[in-house]
This record gives sequence, structure tokens and C-alpha cells, in this order.
Amino acid sequence: MKKSRWHWIRQVRSFSWRILHVRGTPQYIARGLAAGVFAGLFPLFGLQTIVGVALATLLKGHKLMAAAGTWISNPLTYVPILLFNFQIGRWLLNFDLTFTTEAIADWQTFVEVGTEFIVALFTGCFVVGLLCAIACYFVSIPLIRYLRRYTINQQLRKKIRHEQLSFGAKRLSLKKTNQKHVDK
Repeated sequence: MKKSRWHWIRQVRSFSWRILHVRGTPQYIARGLAAGVFAGLFPLFGLQTIVGVALATLLKGHKLMAAAGTWISNPLTYVPILLFNFQIGRWLLNFDLTFTTEAIADWQTFVEVGTEFIVALFTGCFVVGLLCAIACYFVSIPLIRYLRRYTINQQLRKKIRHEQLSFGAKRLSLKKTNQKHVDK
């Protein structure tokens, strides 16, 4: 069954509401989110959440937000992220890696190419992960502050509107009761 656009909008709003109501300072939440983003950019499938929560514990960050931060890598983004990280690592280490059928056929060449591939990949993951985590930390602090202020202002507006409507209803009911007394 195809889900409507409104279903997805409600899901995003529900998720953002939960994030906005997470307890802790913006720095505490941002440290957890940054730890999760860092762990999410490594090819540790199945272990990213554990690594993110462990890093958040070490950095004294929010553990739930660390788990959410690892969602940066998902089945739709695994391949592009890993290819990008590999290219960055290859560029930083100045590796000239080419994959040919001869390299895969010969075990010794395969081990050498495989080792260089893993070193380049993890170097790229570390550098890209570190840069993204730092950016995530510094972007999320003001964003969390803004969203919390916005939410509080919305709640105040709603409360004032409700009070104005209830006050107007009370005035209207008083006018009607006064009118009944005058008519008698």
C-alpha cells in the first residue's frame, strides 16, 4: 500500500517533536548527535550504533541522539558515503588503486590491494567523519536553541489564543445571562 505524502510529513513532525523534547542542554544533545554521525560514516554495519553510543558515553553526550546520528548511513546512502570516503582516503594517502581481474586472481596481489583499499577507506572515513561530526556539533547547537524557542513561542501563542477564546465565550455567556435578567 502506497503511503501518502501527509503520512510522511506527520512522521517527520513526530520525530522532530521527540527530538525537541529530549532532555539536556543543547551542547549535551549536540555531542551525542556528533558522536553518532562520526560512527555512522564508518563501514561498521551492525556496530555503528554501538560505537556511536560508546563515543557519546566517552564524550558525555546524549546516547539516544548518538543512536539517531548513526542513521546518516542507511541502505540508500551506504554506497555513496563509502565511495566518497574511499576517494578522500585514496587522495589523502596518494594511493593509485586500480582493480583488475589479475589483482583479484592472484592472492598476494589481492591481499596488497585489499589492504590498501581498507587503509584508504578507513582513513577517508576518519577524516570525513571528523569533519562532519565537528560541523554537526556546531550547526546543531544553535538549531536546537532556535527550535526550542520556536516551540515555546508556539505553545504560548496557542495558550493565549485559547484564553482569549475562553474569555470571549465567558463574556458572551455573561451578556446572555444579563440579557435574561433584564428581560424579566
